Amino acid sequence: MSDTTLPYPKLATMRDVNAFRDHCLKSGISLPCDDTLQDCTTSSLALPLTIAGNKLSNRFAIQPMEGWDANADGTPSEQTMRRWQRFGSSGAKLIWGGEAVAVRPEGRANPNQLLLNAHTQTGVAHLRETLLHAHKEATGEADAPYIGLQLTHSGRWCRPNRKDLTEPKIAHHHPILDSRQKLAPDFPLITDGELRELVGEYAKAAHLASDIGFDFVDIKHCHGYLLHELLGAHTRPGDYGGIFENRTRFLKETVQAIRSLAPRLTIGVRLSAFDLISFKPDASQGGRGVPDLLESNPPYLYGFGVSQTDSTQYDLTETFLFFDLLSELGIPLVNVTAGSPYYNPHIQRPAYYPPSDGYLPPEDPLIGVARQMEVCRTLKQRYPHIALVGSAFTYLQDFLPYVAQAVVREDWVDFVGLGRMVLSYPELPLDLLNTGTLQKKKVCRTFSDCTTAPRNGMISGCYPLDPYYKSRPEHATLLALKRAKRER
Repeated sequence: MSDTTLPYPKLATMRDVNAFRDHCLKSGISLPCDDTLQDCTTSSLALPLTIAGNKLSNRFAIQPMEGWDANADGTPSEQTMRRWQRFGSSGAKLIWGGEAVAVRPEGRANPNQLLLNAHTQTGVAHLRETLLHAHKEATGEADAPYIGLQLTHSGRWCRPNRKDLTEPKIAHHHPILDSRQKLAPDFPLITDGELRELVGEYAKAAHLASDIGFDFVDIKHCHGYLLHELLGAHTRPGDYGGIFENRTRFLKETVQAIRSLAPRLTIGVRLSAFDLISFKPDASQGGRGVPDLLESNPPYLYGFGVSQTDSTQYDLTETFLFFDLLSELGIPLVNVTAGSPYYNPHIQRPAYYPPSDGYLPPEDPLIGVARQMEVCRTLKQRYPHIALVGSAFTYLQDFLPYVAQAVVREDWVDFVGLGRMVLSYPELPLDLLNTGTLQKKKVCRTFSDCTTAPRNGMISGCYPLDPYYKSRPEHATLLALKRAKRER
């Protein structure tokens, strides 16, 4: 479908920051945005911040992204090494894991996701060393970035073998998602016993990460994966479902287990701080996304951070309770994101162009950016002692620096998280810090090829803008796939 049917403009057509600000004003989109960029001596993006006793000299963070190009045994491939090398050369001082790393084989989201175990430990250690070397080479600085490793189990979205075969481990029954995945009403839940065993797997992986030299681990609670789904397991019986205390039991037990085995490690959490009901393409609206509403009346008991009376709206009541718990547990670092790439990607990663299995955005993607940033602002005001990484910056494109500088200066967020952007343009942080300019030809335009490719069995990367991927045979396959979809 042609993008000319969308009623909101592409950011690339806006001539300057004034045009961007005018569009936000006319559209009722609240985003702080500076008129000019400051130099590296005065910019908020160059202000130091101390995390768990470690002084970080800038406010850029590299976000974790799900990798699709490790070897079948979970060790890093040449493509994995290249990506981590580019993360290091970005100059960002906070590296949030590089990508999601599974704690057990059956918990992988795809057959080429990284694993951390005794067999893969040496390869993962080499990834970290590669990143550190690239960072020092690019910056000339002796102070290393603060590097974490995101630990995950994909739960409902496990695909450890064939890419087209889901092998889910679900925390609770979800009437919409179960139907999409063709799961029977009696499909078994992951048991309490399995969850207790999994606590130990997280702790073992954290111990290995500590031995390698990682500074922190992330106990991932986002994007519909297992631990995020546990947070919404209102209807689950047993020790890990129902009341809030039970739905957060896994986090509490895992923190305790990690601190017992790896006491020097800092612990962080990446959290989908809010959610909405799942969306689906509507043919009558040209493929635009619409809420996949339940036929039954409220309450909606299948999510976290979503209103039980209106599932198209978020509710931060339990998000505040979760942050209260993080404070009690002494978690100093939280990466704030939203929703899921599987059932409401426009909430999670605003984009003008959807991936092949997605839908056209039902709103101006800037609304999605502003929604995430406003939630970050609310959380930062309420929990000033927790360092927050913000998400959804990539869609801002040429105007990312102006908004990033403003939201950090105004204490909406502590770190500017960069995900898709660094696949096409890893040098962005150093360019902004050193020269205050962007290389516009490298700026991610959210074509979503980095999602479409792996969803169709190809390795992950930026095919439109990175010459390495543009020259690979997968690029021609990807173009043919997109062409066929447009012609249908």
